[in-house]
Amino acid sequence: MLRYVVRRLLLLVPILLGVSILVFAWVHALPGSPAQSLLGERATPALVQAYQAKYGLDRPIPIQYWDYVKTTAHADFGTSIASHRFVSTELRERFPATIELTVAAMFFSVLLGIPLGLLAAKHYGKPLDHGSLVVSLIGISTPIFFLALVLKYIFAVKLGWLPSVGRISVTLNVKHPTNFYVLDAIITGDWSTLRDVLEHLILPAVALGSIPLAIIARITRAAVLDVQNEDYVRTAKAKGMSPAVVERRHVLRNAMLPISTVIGLQTGLLLSGAILTETVFEFPGMGSWLRDAIFNRDYPVLQGGILFLAIMFVLVNLVVDISYALFNPRIRYS
Repeated sequence: MLRYVVRRLLLLVPILLGVSILVFAWVHALPGSPAQSLLGERATPALVQAYQAKYGLDRPIPIQYWDYVKTTAHADFGTSIASHRFVSTELRERFPATIELTVAAMFFSVLLGIPLGLLAAKHYGKPLDHGSLVVSLIGISTPIFFLALVLKYIFAVKLGWLPSVGRISVTLNVKHPTNFYVLDAIITGDWSTLRDVLEHLILPAVALGSIPLAIIARITRAAVLDVQNEDYVRTAKAKGMSPAVVERRHVLRNAMLPISTVIGLQTGLLLSGAILTETVFEFPGMGSWLRDAIFNRDYPVLQGGILFLAIMFVLVNLVVDISYALFNPRIRYS
């Protein structure tokens, strides 16, 4: 297992090198320049040239890329052209928000998706199964931004039950040493802040988790139907084991391999930044951060942010691969 993990971590080097080349080429192919985007109507040729010289954008592309690789190798993602702050500093502020939103969305998806898939499989071919199929197809086909606007209108505007924007109420003056607002509230025992933070998470998490929920439900249904026809399940039932034990020990555990794969892939995708959800709810996470960077042609933020997200995606997939051995002891890595 250790050898397998080390080998997978070493594969990060060529993966990240390829990602860095693609990202660097893409951001420099964007029309316009950071100077023209930030200066706007004041973008005279002299000011544009001064900005390009200040940030090294007037040098040949290969030299710029080599400098980018050298600084990134030392975990230095550079300085934002728009905010003049270190990219690593903004990353530490933004990524915890995305983690909290992703965890909340996946908790919602798994909590409802797996039971819904199990019920559909147990009632295969019946109205409940057809109903779950309709619900899952609606969840997959409904655009996230539309669902987010509907949820925001109903529960925030009309009913006033939940906040509509942000990550925390502006009236609360609290410190966040880790930038994980939920964790900070729990550590300090500030339950009013914890409630406020959770209320701000509900609508974005439901909107963001709608598609993963539908996918998890359909994969769970298909996996459970496949496992139910295996010989060891029929043998367990023939031995007189209770249906609950058979379902828990033999059906669900063996069906968890494809389910865990989907959960891991969806988690990696959500960690990449939910731009539409964060835009609708003005949630200060990675998605809105990268969106602003695209508009501002903020090359250091785009390069550093996307490279960091690529690392996270690979690590999440590594965790998923390792989890296979937990669900099925017959699986061994070498």
